[in-house]
Amino acid sequence: MIELIQSWRCFDGEQRVYRHDSKSTGTPMEFAVFLPRRALNGEECPSLMFLSGLTCTWENMVTKAGSQRAAAEMGMIIVAPDTSPRGDDVADDDGWDMGKSAGFYLNATQEPWAKHYRMEEYITQELPEILEEHFPIDLSALGITGHSMGGHGALTLAMKNPGLFKSVSAFAPIVNPINCPWGEKAFSGYLGDDRSTWANYDACELVKSRGWKGRILIDQGSADGFLEEQLKPWVFEKACRDEGVDLTLRMHGGYDHSYYCIASFMQDHIAWHYDELV
Repeated sequence: MIELIQSWRCFDGEQRVYRHDSKSTGTPMEFAVFLPRRALNGEECPSLMFLSGLTCTWENMVTKAGSQRAAAEMGMIIVAPDTSPRGDDVADDDGWDMGKSAGFYLNATQEPWAKHYRMEEYITQELPEILEEHFPIDLSALGITGHSMGGHGALTLAMKNPGLFKSVSAFAPIVNPINCPWGEKAFSGYLGDDRSTWANYDACELVKSRGWKGRILIDQGSADGFLEEQLKPWVFEKACRDEGVDLTLRMHGGYDHSYYCIASFMQDHIAWHYDELV
């Protein structure tokens, strides 16, 4: 059962928000769906999943990314899940870079996180089943993208699930979390101190072990305050080059880590995924 909790008319389609009880996380979860006119008429459409970053919910993408116009023009469904489980009994951290709003799109193995923090399972198994049951989504034409922590999620989940995600891109992704402060903190807590288990959630390590048969697009602002310490896209660029993976890394002068950057290039990403999926 999914419950419609909000709906707005938008570019001749509808922007909706749903809530449901998740088997994966054991909590209520919310996700947003933009349905273009074709989908409202029952026609199957290609779709793109957008994973948001630290501190965010589905709302950041829906209200700030400017995705609906391009999605409406191309007849593409856009899905924006939440970034973590939520609720009074869900473990949390005092900081903003771990715990609620910071699920890192993994399945936690350590207490107190393991009970609810199963975002990898939610994104790759439970949510696609819900989407296929309730919406005219063609799961053979499903792409994934995301921002920052969500870019990390998009890259890693695509490479681990090429049968599910047929295209992948990212905005300012955390590409090498095993070697940056955000990732080291989160992975130590969620996965434990055995760093050999961390590679399964690191895009640079996964491109070496699994590769990617298609193309990858990344947009990154050169004025991003997290660029040098946390993001390091050149590390992923080298890994892709070494493995023969077709990566387009676009560096944009003056752009930072905010949704102003995402909104500037969101239409490019939607068009890019449409070309990959259709």
